[in-house]
Amino acid sequence: MTIQGWLLILVFTALVIAMVKPVGTGLFAVMEGRRTFLHFALSPVERAVYAVSGVKPDVEQNWRRYGIHMLLFNVAGLLLTYAILRLQNFLPLNPLGLPGVPDHLAWNTAISFATNTNWQSYSGESTMSQFSQMVGLTLHNFTSAATGIALAFAFIRGFARKEAGELGNFWADVTRVTLYLLLPGCILYAVVLMASGVPQTFDGSVVATTLEGAKQTIILGPVASQEAIKMVGTNGGGIFNANSAHPYENPNALINLLQMLSIFSIGAGLTWCFGKAVGNTRQGWAIFAAMLVLFLAGTAATYAAEGTGNPIHHAIGIAGGNMEGKEVRFGIAASSLFAVVTTDASCGAVNAMHDSFTALGGMIPLFNIQLGEIIFGGVGSGLYGMLLYVILGVFIAGLMVGRTPEYVGKKIEGREVKLAVLAIAVLPLIILGCTGIAVVSKDGLAGIANQGPHGYSEILYAFTSAVGNNGSAFAGLTANTPFYDGLLGVAMWLGRFFVIVPMLAIAGSLAAKRVVPASSGSFPTSGPLWIALLIGIILILGGLTFLPSLALGPIAEHVAMIHGQRF
Repeated sequence: MTIQGWLLILVFTALVIAMVKPVGTGLFAVMEGRRTFLHFALSPVERAVYAVSGVKPDVEQNWRRYGIHMLLFNVAGLLLTYAILRLQNFLPLNPLGLPGVPDHLAWNTAISFATNTNWQSYSGESTMSQFSQMVGLTLHNFTSAATGIALAFAFIRGFARKEAGELGNFWADVTRVTLYLLLPGCILYAVVLMASGVPQTFDGSVVATTLEGAKQTIILGPVASQEAIKMVGTNGGGIFNANSAHPYENPNALINLLQMLSIFSIGAGLTWCFGKAVGNTRQGWAIFAAMLVLFLAGTAATYAAEGTGNPIHHAIGIAGGNMEGKEVRFGIAASSLFAVVTTDASCGAVNAMHDSFTALGGMIPLFNIQLGEIIFGGVGSGLYGMLLYVILGVFIAGLMVGRTPEYVGKKIEGREVKLAVLAIAVLPLIILGCTGIAVVSKDGLAGIANQGPHGYSEILYAFTSAVGNNGSAFAGLTANTPFYDGLLGVAMWLGRFFVIVPMLAIAGSLAAKRVVPASSGSFPTSGPLWIALLIGIILILGGLTFLPSLALGPIAEHVAMIHGQRF
């Protein structure tokens, strides 16, 4: 650990805090359909989209219709992507002449990108044509991100509206998010990336001559455009197998910082957007503060573990921190920070191999995903995931101190609490259930590259990442098999939509309630006591649920490491 490393973490934290209100202001304008400086150029495009599609943006939907339209939209996108991948050898923009993607891999990839998971059981440069990357995958990066933000808007309206039956119009929300937020931001971002050396070309490859005189084929492609939405939309799927450790995706330290900031930007901004919508920005800042404390704790723990290094290495004369699996141009601090950022958010982009982290250094990213990636989270999913814990926290606080369970003027009753518990319980049920199937299955055990607790951690991380819609991996697992492609695909779908449906039901229930003015019986939900209580509930629930599985994996591996045991 170094002073420079801690300074990087502090600078990053300060920049995240600084961008909360500006980003949140823009998100609030999009959510409300207000005019911005982009409307002059883009409102004709918006009207044309509605005219062609037959959408009436002013006709709002209740939570059931909103959810049905959202599901139909995502199923249609999944089927389109599956067809593109299977037929890519017949489609244009395939300069390397790559064959169609096998059925089980196409299934897994189509679900992965439809659910904003971007789990990759393949090497992009040797599997996907440029057409598949641009139309099949990058298109999904936009639509899945827009879906997540639209769902967050619907949930915010549930808290902000009173005695209303509607949550907005899904099609209008997705269109506005894409036109006024994601497209302009990513175009500007892509230009910055190209100026920094990230390729954006239809050329499939270029042949270079090395210093030794040998010929080397370097894969190219439309990298900058996919890289921009990969980060802003917290998607994580890269064109190259090395992801953001590849110099064509992440060329230098400045771009590395920009990528981390872009991962957090929308998730952090949505907290202020929520506070603005409910008429009390202190509520938004309280949620942001809880997220920030959890983020800093995870970052400090990961950096400390990686900076301390492996005592087994120290015993044989290899001093210093753990540099295995990390890029020299980033080092331990930037790699540790990136790992926490990408798993706090449901991004999955990596600039270092999590499989090579120390046991405790790898456990923090794993635990971040198991908490539901509520710490700034994915675009949209982080906020509505945190608000599910808020509902549970308000109810528990009311039971403890005898106060009325209210939040931002809405009474929290049995229906909301039951649905929140259902949504929160989905993740551990599927994660632990699928992990259990894999560890007792011959096909499941065949995929691990390491024996002992680390091999178990590889399987646990895979299903945690899939259900949490993250997409990163302990890369030692060979996942491109019918068993893992099939089971991980099911896990990704359930992890995404089995949380969304009860969340929308809660939003519909809250929107129909009248606002109750705060009184002496109301529990305050914007001060330090509330923030501490919320953090405590999150950690206690996460610990009680996942501690046994973590004890079998990274904790057992850490104990073995400090005793010099190798597998």
